Amino acid sequence: MNAGMNWKEHGRKIPKENLDRFIPNRSAMDFDFAHHALTEALIEARDGKKKEARELSPSKEAYRKRLAETLGLNRTRILAFRNKPQPPLHSHYHSASLHQQPLKPRRRRIPQSCSKVLDAPNILDDFYLNLLDWGSRNVLAIALGHTLCLWDASTGSVSEFVTIEEDQGPITSISWAPDGSHVALGLNNSQVQLWDSSSIRKIRTLNGVHHSRVGSLAWNNHILTTGGMDGKIVNNDVRIRSHVVGTYRGHTGEICGLKWSGSGMQLASGGNDNVVHVWDRSSASSRWLHRLDEHTSAVKALAWCPFQSNLLATGGGGTDGAIKFWNTHTGACLNSVDTGSQVCALLWSKNDRELLSSHGFSQNHLALWKYPSLVKMAELTGHTSRVLFMTQSPDGSTVASAAGDESLRFWDVFGMPDTAKKPDQNAAHEPFSPVPRIR
Repeated sequence: MNAGMNWKEHGRKIPKENLDRFIPNRSAMDFDFAHHALTEALIEARDGKKKEARELSPSKEAYRKRLAETLGLNRTRILAFRNKPQPPLHSHYHSASLHQQPLKPRRRRIPQSCSKVLDAPNILDDFYLNLLDWGSRNVLAIALGHTLCLWDASTGSVSEFVTIEEDQGPITSISWAPDGSHVALGLNNSQVQLWDSSSIRKIRTLNGVHHSRVGSLAWNNHILTTGGMDGKIVNNDVRIRSHVVGTYRGHTGEICGLKWSGSGMQLASGGNDNVVHVWDRSSASSRWLHRLDEHTSAVKALAWCPFQSNLLATGGGGTDGAIKFWNTHTGACLNSVDTGSQVCALLWSKNDRELLSSHGFSQNHLALWKYPSLVKMAELTGHTSRVLFMTQSPDGSTVASAAGDESLRFWDVFGMPDTAKKPDQNAAHEPFSPVPRIR
């Protein structure tokens, strides 16, 4: 409608004083009462006289006022622009919310020094081995030459668990089973042994799997995956007599890194041939799903992201020094950061979007990275030799690192989870009293 046109209804001009306005907020309007008041006003204007108030008895007048207050008919404004309800009387919730302060973002302090140091004599200074693992029952295992030692985080006790015979060792890899009670040992003579930590006895030995030392182990439920210097990757079902149930071939160098994804459907392997392979467990073929060959040195550091199932972080050793991030659905490299130092191990935080890396030549430190910005949040120093091995506590708060300087250091780098689980008081404690203590 044009602005210059007269407002008319059936050829009759509508009085200007009767026009309504545009009300932007109709949620607070009482249309029934407004219609009644406007209608009364029109009738009074047409008849030219005012209605006289009827004489009421005191009791009826009090009743009328009380009814008007209850129905909200004693308001001076018929239409309202804003709806501001009055707070209910004696409301503890409302009074508490008035004094509630806005939540401030959580700022976590990252300790720059380790919280504990233990001696690790005779630990092998070998980049291609995996000699440290922290089990689900809060017991850390570390291989010191031919001897496997256990540190119980609940009690702080350190024990020698088993010493391998001279012609079999040294121990070249260790990995706790998901139950936290059984531990697998890869040996220099190509054997793989399974031990029960509660009874301190060897359950079985897997022979004929590899032709040389076994430097990598990874569990996927009852499947123990082994990687050897011969370049083979073998899946072993530890429940059955004929334990070999699958073999992956694709590497031309020693297997130095193995990691199953959180879903257990994809396996990442890194080798001395500078290649990372991603294998699909559901595939009937033993051929790799993706071949990632952008690193220029051996790849030992592998870490699956806990909050994005198809995200894999890899780290190159030697002169490579790069951490790369891959989409394992497509095989595409999403990002890369040059650390300037040999990457020995990688660990994702279970509580925040952060990644921890350990380094060898020439920095010999740990670095904490924010993801996905890849901003370096902290550098943790203390080791005097390359930090070859890292593992994480079951609750994700503490990281243990072992280096060629024969020290085992503990770092509270990731902080406690928001909802820390209380230890099970009814869980049976499995002491290691029958074995001698070490320093």
